Amino acid sequence: MEQQTAEDPILVVGAGISGLSAAYTLSQAGANVVVVDSRSRAGGVMETTTLDGCLVEGGPDSYLSQKPWATALVRKLGLEQELIGSNDDRRKTFIVRDQQLVPMPDGLLMMVPTKILPMVGTRLLSWPTKLRMGLELLRRKPAKPRDGDVSVAAFFRDHYGQEAVDYLAEPLLAGVYGGDPERMSAPSVLGRFVELENKHGSLSLGVLRERKAAATTHAPTPIFRSLRQGMGSFAEALVRAIGPQHLRLGQSVLALEPQRGGYHVSFADGASLQASQVILALPAYAAASLLESMHPLSAKLLGQVPYHSSATVALTFDLAQFQRPPEGFGFLVPQRERQTLVAATYVQNKFPHRTPEGKVLLRCFVGRAAEANPGLRDDSSLVDAVLADLRRLIGLVAQPRHCAVFRWPRAMAQYEVGHAALVRELRRQVSAIPGLHLAGNAFEGIGIPDCVRVGTQCAEAALGKRS
Repeated sequence: MEQQTAEDPILVVGAGISGLSAAYTLSQAGANVVVVDSRSRAGGVMETTTLDGCLVEGGPDSYLSQKPWATALVRKLGLEQELIGSNDDRRKTFIVRDQQLVPMPDGLLMMVPTKILPMVGTRLLSWPTKLRMGLELLRRKPAKPRDGDVSVAAFFRDHYGQEAVDYLAEPLLAGVYGGDPERMSAPSVLGRFVELENKHGSLSLGVLRERKAAATTHAPTPIFRSLRQGMGSFAEALVRAIGPQHLRLGQSVLALEPQRGGYHVSFADGASLQASQVILALPAYAAASLLESMHPLSAKLLGQVPYHSSATVALTFDLAQFQRPPEGFGFLVPQRERQTLVAATYVQNKFPHRTPEGKVLLRCFVGRAAEANPGLRDDSSLVDAVLADLRRLIGLVAQPRHCAVFRWPRAMAQYEVGHAALVRELRRQVSAIPGLHLAGNAFEGIGIPDCVRVGTQCAEAALGKRS
């Protein structure tokens, strides 16, 4: 592989968390790096602002602490003192059933039950489903792993039945992936549970055994972690560490042309650049457009990764506008009960220091409806639809003091059945293209920790340090 020189930097296309993680790793190794993004700011979907004295996240408000890569990067940046955890003492989530908010039973790990009494007493599920969940504990280890890929819905239906898919699996995954569990790939989305099935047969038994082993080796950690000044401060710290002079924001890459020892890169404004290597930290469809003339097969494979749009609506209220204080972290709305809202978070309960005393901040997540429904394509109509859902579901009649809408068109990669095989073939094809690397949320994980991991791995590959 050609060595980079001061004149021929490694180019990172995309300044989201994947691209920034790659650029940080390169810069720390002393490589000459240039980061380009068509947007006017770095951070991608990580966007933090203030509204009515509240700290508002336009995109993700936190990340799963169980996955170590984001926390490790935060610590490398010297931000360990800024790390905060979710207020798990107040963690209670509701799921809508028959237009009523029903508490999610205690002891669930995602949608896998681990406690008997809470499942017996819940109003969320019928007695036949409860009985089936109890009998699932007796499920034996399979003689051999499942053949091929299987959808999330088929996987959990096999263990717990359709009602568990409708009122546990679908709402719990909708806010993360925004997709259809009948199409999502279980090994790609929930590989850990597929491994538990192969090892134990029963998912519930497998989770119980894992928890028992973890309790003897690990101190309890919060489920979610974030930064005191918001997730946007994560991106800002990465930009400072990389060096703002290495970022070219508001500049679009028009074409990549392979040349001896690297790439000739053309920009939409007529400028150009010689790069020794290129890391594409873009949505799959955007990466496909850049590779179409250079490597049509890779472009075709990238184009097969579907994406969905989403939106976040932030609403502020005075606590006095509520008949009683909102309880728990928030609620989820299953597809069967859904009109516009997919989920809502009471930020003052999840991260209490993000709101002033006496204020309520509601983060409302809207899935594909934000783009698919023509009537919701202007912000005022979207806010009205969200408020209508809040009236219907929690009886909220007050008007918000302030509101903000954040739209994320084609931002959520969908890991559908066959995704793992698609990515394997894509990686095989791209490995034959000298000096080209793919990062982003389209491949092996959509969360912030996974994007950090993939971006870092691409940088290490570019440096000749494949892990």
